[in-house]
Amino acid sequence: MGSSSSSYAPKTIYLDVDGKVQRVVFSRHCSPCDIKELLYSSTNIPRNTPIMMVDPEGALVSIDPTMPTNSPNSLYKVVPLSTGQLGDKEDMFQNVLSQVAEQFSRAFRINELKTEVTNRLAMLEKRVELEGLKVVEIEKCKNDLKKLRDEMTSRGGGRVNCPCKYNFDDGKKVTPRRDVPNYPKYTLSQETVEALKKPTFDVWHWEHNEMLSCLEYMYHDLGLVKEFNMNPITLKRWLLAIQENYRNNPFHNFRHCFCVSQMMYGMIHLCNLQEKMTLTDMGILMTAAVCHDLDHPGYNNTYQINARTELAVRYNDISPLENHHCAVAFQIISLPECNIFANVDPEAFKQIRQAIITLILATDMARHGEILDSFKQKVDNFDFTNEEHVTCLKMVLIKCCDISNEVRPTEVAEPWVDCLLEEYFMQSDREKSEGLPVAPFMDRDKVTKPTAQIGFIKFVLIPMFETVMKLFPQIEEIMVQPLRDSRDHYEELKQIDDAMTEAQKKKTENMSLGGKKK
Repeated sequence: MGSSSSSYAPKTIYLDVDGKVQRVVFSRHCSPCDIKELLYSSTNIPRNTPIMMVDPEGALVSIDPTMPTNSPNSLYKVVPLSTGQLGDKEDMFQNVLSQVAEQFSRAFRINELKTEVTNRLAMLEKRVELEGLKVVEIEKCKNDLKKLRDEMTSRGGGRVNCPCKYNFDDGKKVTPRRDVPNYPKYTLSQETVEALKKPTFDVWHWEHNEMLSCLEYMYHDLGLVKEFNMNPITLKRWLLAIQENYRNNPFHNFRHCFCVSQMMYGMIHLCNLQEKMTLTDMGILMTAAVCHDLDHPGYNNTYQINARTELAVRYNDISPLENHHCAVAFQIISLPECNIFANVDPEAFKQIRQAIITLILATDMARHGEILDSFKQKVDNFDFTNEEHVTCLKMVLIKCCDISNEVRPTEVAEPWVDCLLEEYFMQSDREKSEGLPVAPFMDRDKVTKPTAQIGFIKFVLIPMFETVMKLFPQIEEIMVQPLRDSRDHYEELKQIDDAMTEAQKKKTENMSLGGKKK
């Protein structure tokens, strides 16, 4: 009912065409191109000729639906730009247009960039399609694609110091997985099911999809899916999001996440924690283990703080990486598609969230002495009904799992030393190039595998696991003894290295003396 809005009424303008008045009517829905067509048809100006429209005073009139209407007494004139009728004003305007176009072309180089990206993506896709690449090659392709994405980000003004995936200031979130996850559902053999519960499990023989299935099995086996009323598809989506948000670092990658989670699962069984703690505690331990290094950039807290990266500034130099891992973990859980705690009471979730944050923050090795000393004070009179005691135990358990590689058999543990040293050397090289302090244990010119491991095993690992052994004596044979064996192994290697170094030194001295006698 009622009259239509005046904004929908057609507009009318009047033109001076060779001394005659020409009336042009158009709708507000017309585009500038449509209006130009009407102007061409109302004049003798050939189509595609650049045109401008001026009022009786010579001022430019915008050729679009927002142009002001006029009257037969105040005619607009359509001027072909090639006639030069606008004189100096037209030349100046054209010059400005040319400069703007040139600046935009320089700044963005859209066509060149688009062509480059298309060609590089096509090359990578062709490698996968035509060469039937093996898993290792596919991983390399994924790395190449990641490098390409990082390069694109850097061209767009991305961060330089520590290019972390998420900028929480821009309000963006992790991309949700709305599709039903398509990683294969593996049926684990009974042999694998039993092996998963032990520290001897060989983590190197499994692809990412298989590790995802193992993690999924752990959540079902521990009763966590039932306890938290998880949607099984949501659990799959969450695990996929977790895997996608670990970077391809030499050490701090998704396989390390799986190692820590599998060791936690093993300790739960080995120490019979299900009989001493609640299922909520089990869920907190497992979820913290899965999330504990999310989006690790491959450079430790010392680098972050010394380089004054965005993470260090954001978290005031206080455990910047661990705070970031927590933030990414709960950014993922905030997605409805990935919220494994969606059916948990809000108050209960608040406590679960705080407990997971506490455990992830406990993995900062700068707090190692503080946390272990606190546990030592409680262990002789430990009380599983005391919430503070249980929280301290959970913090020590995730610390044990995080640095537990040397508990594993030598053939499983030793490759991790190579991975860690590679990441250390990558950082120390960067620190040298940026003029930052370099820790001796990360300097490729000063450290060897034996020297890297002996002190860590003797003064960090063995004291911590022996303290846990007071509460759970059953771990001595399966976890503490392998640490002692590993210490002895590296001490023997160091003796061999020292002997070879001494022999080489004497040989050099003898050659030098021989040269002087001549």
